[in-house]
Amino acid sequence: MSVSIDLSGQRVLVTGASQGIGAAMVRLFHEAGAMVWVNHPGLPGPEADAEVLVAELNALRPDSAQACAADVSDPEAVRGMMLAIKEACGGLDAVVNNAGILRDRTVAKMSTAEWEAVIGVNLTGVFHVSKLALEILADGGSIVNLASISAILGFYGQANYAAAKGGVISLTRVLSREVARRGIRVNAIAPGVIDTAMSGTIPEPALAEMLKNVPLGRLGRPDEVAAVALFLCSPLASYLTGQTIEVNGGWRG
Repeated sequence: MSVSIDLSGQRVLVTGASQGIGAAMVRLFHEAGAMVWVNHPGLPGPEADAEVLVAELNALRPDSAQACAADVSDPEAVRGMMLAIKEACGGLDAVVNNAGILRDRTVAKMSTAEWEAVIGVNLTGVFHVSKLALEILADGGSIVNLASISAILGFYGQANYAAAKGGVISLTRVLSREVARRGIRVNAIAPGVIDTAMSGTIPEPALAEMLKNVPLGRLGRPDEVAAVALFLCSPLASYLTGQTIEVNGGWRG
C-alpha cells in the first residue's frame, strides 16, 4: 500500500521562501500539487532568488507559483500581501511562517537594534502574518511556525534568536486553541542545525562540537524539514495541533 500527499487545489504561502528551508518547502508543496506563494522581504538578493524559483516552478506547471514582497515585521506590508493574495486566488489554505534572521552577539555586547530586529522578524513577524492570514485562511486550514532547537537549548550568543523562537513555540500553543473552532490547526517545527547558508556562518570548530551532540552524526537537510511541514499541512495530521515537532537528528533524544 502506498500513501501520498496530494495538495492539488490548495493555496500555500511560505514566508522567507527565496532560499534555504523556505525554498525547499515551496518546492515540496508545489510537487504535492499546491499553488505556492513565495514571500521575500523585497531586498534585491532575496527578490532575485524568489523570481528564479517562481520561474522554475511555473515552467513545470504554468501559473502555479507567485512571488510576493513583504517585510513580515511591517504589519502594513503584510496586510498588503494578504490583500494581493486574496484578490489573485481568493485566499489561502496553509501558511508557513519561515522568515527569520540572525544577529548573534552576547547579551553584554548586543545592541538594542540587534535585539529588536530579530524579535521583529522572528516573533512579531509570525504574529503579523498569522493574524492577518486568518482573515483569508480557509476553515480547516493550517499554520506552521518555524521555531528552533536554540529556543530549547539556548545557544551562546543567541539571546535574541532563542527568545524569539521560544516565543514562537508559546504563540503556537495559544493560537492553536484560539482557532480550533474553525478547524484550523497550528503547529511548530523546531529544526536542529540544518545545512543552509545560515548554518554556514557557524565557525567550523563550533559546528564540529555541535555535531558531537547529534546521534545521526550529520547536519539536517532543508528537504527533511520541508517534509515535516508538508505532513503538518496535510490530512495525515488532521488531529495534530498545538505541537512543536523537533527535527534535530536525535540531539535531545
